[in-house]
Amino acid sequence: MCGRYSLTTPPEALQDLFGVSGAIPNFPASYNVAPTHDVPVVRMGARGRELTLLRWGLIPAWAKPGAKPLINARGESVAEKPSFRTAFARRRCLLPADGFYEWRRPEHGPKQPYNVHLKAGGPFAMAAIWEAWSAPDGGALETCAIVTTAANETLARVHHRMPVILAPGDWQAWLETPEEGARGLLELLRPAPNDLMEAYGISTRVNRVANNGPELIKPLVEAPDPAPHPAEEDGGQGSLF
Repeated sequence: MCGRYSLTTPPEALQDLFGVSGAIPNFPASYNVAPTHDVPVVRMGARGRELTLLRWGLIPAWAKPGAKPLINARGESVAEKPSFRTAFARRRCLLPADGFYEWRRPEHGPKQPYNVHLKAGGPFAMAAIWEAWSAPDGGALETCAIVTTAANETLARVHHRMPVILAPGDWQAWLETPEEGARGLLELLRPAPNDLMEAYGISTRVNRVANNGPELIKPLVEAPDPAPHPAEEDGGQGSLF
């Protein structure tokens, strides 16, 4: 499960990195992006790739008012679950990030947060899907969810799930593959290579969404060395399946 991440790369740099055309939204750097925030995503528009803001927490088009937003979609079932299958087939996007956070639950004591980022540094793209929901009063809301997969060996000691990190060479296929070929994209929904990313323990200040600054990603002086993490079920997603 991915429930918090950071994005501090300027909009203009993301525009260049992802080959976005046209106007781009202005959004502030954030070290603590949380569900229900409006987040920048890259998706296909009428004139090619566009960078736009969507609400993090997918609401299926058929959902009733008050439905609980779904922040993650399991890659193993994204093509089948009613909440996600239409968005996976027709509305895929890239969610840029500089890093994400996971919490490890020890046998005793509070959960320990970790910052996960590329070893080489810089932004990366998480696989995501998006949906448009119409309210009874005629209002519209566009929302998104991050696609997750099993953790690789590097992250399995922290958490049993991780976001799908798409390699740059796979961005075009994820964004542009037509509906009839969408199932072929399931092979992309795999753990990142073990040597791609690294994780270190950070302060529990990240637990509070109101805290938002570079101090959140400062490594602990003595970072915990976690033992292998047992498998467990994702929680907090609601039941729109």
